[in-house]
Amino acid sequence: MRKNFFDRIAINPIIAAVNHSNKLDKALHSPCENIFLLTGNIVTIEEVVKKIKLKDKGIYVHVDLIEGISKDIWGLKYLVNKIKPDGIITTKNNLVKFSRELNIFTIQRLFMLDSLSLDSGIRSIRESKPNAVEILPGIMPKVVKEISRRSNIPIITGGLIREKEDVINSIGSGAVAVSTSNEEVWYM
Repeated sequence: MRKNFFDRIAINPIIAAVNHSNKLDKALHSPCENIFLLTGNIVTIEEVVKKIKLKDKGIYVHVDLIEGISKDIWGLKYLVNKIKPDGIITTKNNLVKFSRELNIFTIQRLFMLDSLSLDSGIRSIRESKPNAVEILPGIMPKVVKEISRRSNIPIITGGLIREKEDVINSIGSGAVAVSTSNEEVWYM
């Protein structure tokens, strides 16, 4: 049986965020069930995704960060139809909307800087209707609670997650998972 994102986070809510190619093998051998790929380019992406899938891990590609792939519907179609990740991550509202047409699991990434970004982020979630939302930085339990309450979309926290307490606070505030590039946290 093929596991989806939520099946995998039920097994382990910590997601390995790979922000440099030298971290990929470490993520593949970690207990993390899902990998967020935050680096790469059009030449290497297909091989990397295949490698992750061979290890039976979920792979979610941050399309905005893959060099050589346009941040429009054509770049998204190429990624979904040719590379075939389990899902995508993007900050772009238009890509979240297009992703629904392509039937790909989509995580909308939002940066919370102030009250204005909180309100506009919630509006964006309501308009684009992603499958999940990643909130950065992930060390703001009150903000996570508010977004969870106001959006009714599964929340992932990421950014500045450095220790067990950060993971506990995130999950305790309503996040379903935590993404981090900190390799020590992958083993908690």
